Amino acid sequence: MLYINQLKLKPGFSRNDLVKKVSAALKVLPEDIIDVTIDRRSLDARKRNNILYIVNAIVSVKREDSVLRRITDGSVSKYEPVVYTFPAHGDMPLKSRPIIVGAGPAGLFCAYYLAKNGYKPIVLERGLDVDSRKKSVERFWETGVLDPNSNVLFGEGGAGAFSDGKLNTLVKDKDGRNKEVLSLFVKYGAKPSILYDSKPHVGTDVLCEIVKSMREDIKKMGGEFRFNAEMTDIVLKNGRVKSVKINGLTELDCDILLLCIGHSARNTFSMLYDHGIKMEQKEFAVGFRVEHHQKFIDKAFCTDDESVLKFISPVSYKLTYKHESGRGVYSFCMCPGGYVVNASSENGRLCVNGMSYSGRSGEHANSAIIVSVGPKDFGSDHPLAGIEFQRKIEENAFAAGNGMIPVEHYGDFKRKVTGADSVLPDFGEFVGNPPCTKGSYIFADITKVLPEELNRTFVDAMEYFDKVTPGFGASDVLMSAVESRTSSPVRITRGDNFQSLNCEGLYPIGEGAGYAGGIMSAAMDGMKAAEAVAKVYMPLSE
Repeated sequence: MLYINQLKLKPGFSRNDLVKKVSAALKVLPEDIIDVTIDRRSLDARKRNNILYIVNAIVSVKREDSVLRRITDGSVSKYEPVVYTFPAHGDMPLKSRPIIVGAGPAGLFCAYYLAKNGYKPIVLERGLDVDSRKKSVERFWETGVLDPNSNVLFGEGGAGAFSDGKLNTLVKDKDGRNKEVLSLFVKYGAKPSILYDSKPHVGTDVLCEIVKSMREDIKKMGGEFRFNAEMTDIVLKNGRVKSVKINGLTELDCDILLLCIGHSARNTFSMLYDHGIKMEQKEFAVGFRVEHHQKFIDKAFCTDDESVLKFISPVSYKLTYKHESGRGVYSFCMCPGGYVVNASSENGRLCVNGMSYSGRSGEHANSAIIVSVGPKDFGSDHPLAGIEFQRKIEENAFAAGNGMIPVEHYGDFKRKVTGADSVLPDFGEFVGNPPCTKGSYIFADITKVLPEELNRTFVDAMEYFDKVTPGFGASDVLMSAVESRTSSPVRITRGDNFQSLNCEGLYPIGEGAGYAGGIMSAAMDGMKAAEAVAKVYMPLSE
């Protein structure tokens, strides 16, 4: 088979269009093409009057060797697929079943590959199974009554289950893990197009079904799931893990403990710190969710040609800005056709996230616009100081909205931050369309949520983005507070063998441990941890 780079096709192209492009690139007749598979498809919107898809394709063609010799411009090469291979197992026996804490992407993919290869893992999840969790989340959005263990951030599927379900990653993938993860998503219900789209997504509705199907196969392969089972303590002996305590009651022996706890397991971080597990502060970013009409985003970042937009809408965007203070400001977790959701996990504190369903059919686009923060903002060198910083701004957001999502128009926010208008607007007056939220909202003053310096940096960034994309910083743009859980504020340090630097048998994994940033990188980190275990230990006997 051959690999062809940089085929240019118009949005809405058919398979016949693709075959014609391939035959022209290879200088053969269309009937000489045996098969064509898209390997990658990305949108090139740099020229508004000439929007194109850039396609890389895998092709089977008659007389392949002669075709390859004839094409000398570098656009065609021999296709050499990268096939993921799980490593051969080691020879050290396990005394007990591996325990995985957390059923997010890292935990699920770690469990999948351990179960598939005979290690019979036990997965402990503090929250509920995904169907029960959906009921808890919807009840919270309707009533404001929070279940601290079953919410947008805790439960089967992890924080990513109630998100846009973006599956793109910047992780280099010479071993084929990326394609392997995407293939499993397709196996369990995702659209095949995620295998080649440059910005694949599945949506929260599809993700929940995928998670459930994946769990059932893990169980068939020898894995076990325990829900409403919080790891409340660990027992150490001679510098290694001996057992874990569940819900403060049950003790379970283990010599392998894989921590896939997610970025919001604050009480778990504290417990591990109290046991002396090495960890350190990690920089992250905070800010606000901003909402625009999706039609504005489509036209501002792509084209106003409706004949093209019908094939590519809703459009997404990515923005970055370097402030004079040295802080980075950037868009994060952009959700086309999505919702701003109340993603709180602690009573008396409020944070928001973005979520889309698979159809991305909501009227608004939303994205977090976030500002980098670090030790100088935390006011302490304590490893958990970033958590306390998060808690403070979440308390401010809760107070601003009286427990509801506090929303403000950007124009009002800007005037108060810059001092350009001494007259405060009347809050509660509705201007324009309502925000697209999951969970109750209220118009409020959100200038007291973040420190003043961060507010000023945010405004400077929005003004810059407005110059680049006129209208992005319009006065009626909606802002919701506060986006605080962008990534883990802690890194639980580990060695090349994936084990804690000072606790043998403890494997910090994924986003919560500070080694991933999203569904894909967390899933791949979970796979790597499973590989690390397998290289040392034998599978469990029947």
